[in-house]
Amino acid sequence: MAIANEKIKNHQLLADMYSDGYFPDFLVDKIKVILLDLCEQIEREKPTDDEPLLKLTHAATKRINALAEEFEENDSELETGAREAMGADFEFIVRAYGFANIDIEDVIAPRDW
Repeated sequence: MAIANEKIKNHQLLADMYSDGYFPDFLVDKIKVILLDLCEQIEREKPTDDEPLLKLTHAATKRINALAEEFEENDSELETGAREAMGADFEFIVRAYGFANIDIEDVIAPRDW
């Protein structure tokens, strides 16, 4: 399924991570896939309130958590710069889909990063 939301299509996800050599691009690519999958799920399921949206964002967050060991194996980690970049993009995504008042900490609540 192709992303229909123009804001998402025109946004460079994880730009700060890609521009920082500390984060291997192939691992940042994996996070990007997770975020794009999240966008596709939102478009497919069309959540209308916070609870179904949070179910989707929490699943995506847990998928990113599962990458932590792979980052460490490649002399990197999901640290402050990564947390800020990923948190900002989660916020961008939920806002782009009309969830203006949801707390970003709730969106990424199960994060280990």
